[in-house]
Amino acid sequence: QVQLVESGGGLVQAGGSLRLSCAASGRTDRTRAMAWFRQAPGKEREFVAAISWSGGIIRYADSVKGRFTISRDNAKNTVYLQMNTLKSDDTAVYYCAADPLTTGVTLSAAEYVYWGQGTQVTVSS
Repeated sequence: QVQLVESGGGLVQAGGSLRLSCAASGRTDRTRAMAWFRQAPGKEREFVAAISWSGGIIRYADSVKGRFTISRDNAKNTVYLQMNTLKSDDTAVYYCAADPLTTGVTLSAAEYVYWGQGTQVTVSS
């Protein structure tokens, strides 16, 4: 099993920045592709960013491209999401997810087996 714990969420003003972290424990060899998803109240969970095991393949949702950066430190079993120029539309619960099989990345939530509990990000306008 893999346990994922997110941290770094909070309240920030529009235009500000936050850095989310996702620490993996347990069978960390099963954290191949890693991703961030988010879910706003009344909306479906949506893809934000994904990164392959090597970090050589990265994908972003169009809505965050140029503002968010995903990275990972496999020595620390941690994935990060640097969020800059935050907007009120970024308000959501952010979830970290791990796919144990994909060698590249996948944008589909259905492919991710392990999920964290989520961390709230609130952007005030």
